[in-house]
Amino acid sequence: MPVTGATLILVGSAVAILCMMLAVWATSLVMRDASIVDIAWGSGFVLVAWVSYWLGEGNSARSLLLTVLTSIWGLRLAFYLAKRNLGHGEDFRYQSMRRKHGARFALVSLYTVFGVQGLLMWIVSLPVQLGQVNIDPSFGVVGIIGVAVWGVGMFFEAVGDAQLARFKRDPANKGQVMNRGLWRYTRHPNYFGDSCVWCGLGLIAAESRIGILGLIGPVLMTFLLVKVSGAALLDRAMLKRKPGYETYVATTSGFIPRPPRRLN
Repeated sequence: MPVTGATLILVGSAVAILCMMLAVWATSLVMRDASIVDIAWGSGFVLVAWVSYWLGEGNSARSLLLTVLTSIWGLRLAFYLAKRNLGHGEDFRYQSMRRKHGARFALVSLYTVFGVQGLLMWIVSLPVQLGQVNIDPSFGVVGIIGVAVWGVGMFFEAVGDAQLARFKRDPANKGQVMNRGLWRYTRHPNYFGDSCVWCGLGLIAAESRIGILGLIGPVLMTFLLVKVSGAALLDRAMLKRKPGYETYVATTSGFIPRPPRRLN
């Protein structure tokens, strides 16, 4: 029965996320670096996808597709962040928390950093979980559209990250605002791509009927990227420390790509 299958997958994924986050938290205490939670974010979705695939009994094509596409996205993100962050010290956000809480930081980080991210991971990944429940209907047009949207998202996210990394490696660009390539059309091509990836996965899952409930995941992910921990947070930080960023904000879309505006 779909309800029974969904419950099994949802509980199994929650247990897997809990175990993973406890292990990552313990590792962060040894390393004295809570930033590793960012690397665990992408790989956690890979774990959820394969646990769901193992526990699910849904349409084989849809289940395998959801698992593989999630794995491609999650592993790329995890490797990219590992290459960018490891060896460069703890992120300023967690350093600030560490100074604020002192000796209590270890316990506080367990629920405010690792616990919260684990919960968000479980909610965002609902399409990957629920899309692996129903056998019928079979994979069809909506699923194909979902794959196309996922592809657009992967392009913007991967290419945007690569362009930014190349820009930062050039000493001539030090102190400059990245406004080339995809960054000419949106200030956050990687975040826009992230949203598209999960909207695509949501469409693939929605074809299973019960997977429609999983659309909560893409909606939450997009809200976080636009209003909370993504574009809004980064824009505020860049406006404070990057000369010329105010002009970039005035001319370039904050999320959905479009041609840059002209200043009068």
